[in-house]
Amino acid sequence: MATRLPGFTRASSLGPIADFMDRQGGSISRVLRDVDLPFALLEQPEIIVPLREQFRLLERAARETGDAYFGARLGQVVKSPDLSAYGAWVCVADTLAEAMRRAHAGLAVMLQTSTNLYQQRRDGKMCWSIEFVEPETDGRHHNELLGIGYMMDLVRVYAGPRWKPDVVMTALPAGEPHRALEEIFGTNVSNGHAMSSIVFEETLLSTGRYWPEFAGRAEASAHNGEPAVPRRDDTLATIAAVTDLALHEGFPRIDWVAAKLGTTRRTLQRRLSGLGTSFNGLVEETLFRHAKTLLAEDQMSVTDIALKLGYADPAHFTRAFRRWSGMAPSAYRSAAM
Repeated sequence: MATRLPGFTRASSLGPIADFMDRQGGSISRVLRDVDLPFALLEQPEIIVPLREQFRLLERAARETGDAYFGARLGQVVKSPDLSAYGAWVCVADTLAEAMRRAHAGLAVMLQTSTNLYQQRRDGKMCWSIEFVEPETDGRHHNELLGIGYMMDLVRVYAGPRWKPDVVMTALPAGEPHRALEEIFGTNVSNGHAMSSIVFEETLLSTGRYWPEFAGRAEASAHNGEPAVPRRDDTLATIAAVTDLALHEGFPRIDWVAAKLGTTRRTLQRRLSGLGTSFNGLVEETLFRHAKTLLAEDQMSVTDIALKLGYADPAHFTRAFRRWSGMAPSAYRSAAM
């Protein structure tokens, strides 16, 4: 596997992409199929996805709709409070300054790694920047422009829905025309910068929420039922996260997981061996964890759980569960109730 581990993001960071693409005349189903990602991304926003795969998805969506600025246009319909628990936690802050502090502090822990936020005050202005350190390039600019959309929306939680930054700075080539982007963002655009940024009046930092109802969102929801975003230095958690994603495609396949990690089957096996485990062992841990959760919820039959986890029939699942836990799935469910 490549020395550099991939970054991750939650599916929630794609915003309402399915509805948006439908309005743009594109097919999100076709896009997901072409980039080999599960449809579950649209139904379960807490799912963790390699950031490079989100880049690819946005690039493919742009080609599907014929929109060179797809990420920027999608960014104008996203809502920061909908960024899973992270967005809700950020937007219950009393002031914009506190919301930005939370955004910086919680980003890599709760939502997205391989991403940095910076802020700089100068001459009464605030320059708020976003940087992606993921090495992938295809689709990067779409993700950067999408990120700008989220930053603008967060400011609007405090400054109101009609607010616009003084200028949007992008990392697009300096010579690229910016009129189309100015129409999308509704403000001045300057290309050719090291990072994508928005610039606005520093006095906004002390502004309270424009929508007081956000105050009612409990901060306890910040960690409510969401899987942890893998740390950049945790190899096993990184591989486990992609294995978990693979489960939404059926029984996890090592070639699929290796491809999403940007490596080969052999290198992935070698890396797991060095960590004292194997792909089969990791898959069984993943299946056991999901099986226990589904059995405890008491909403699906054992047969449905077996099929959901990729087993051809419930008998194979029952044998595996006995091996993991020492009891049948039905007995485990009864004991958990």
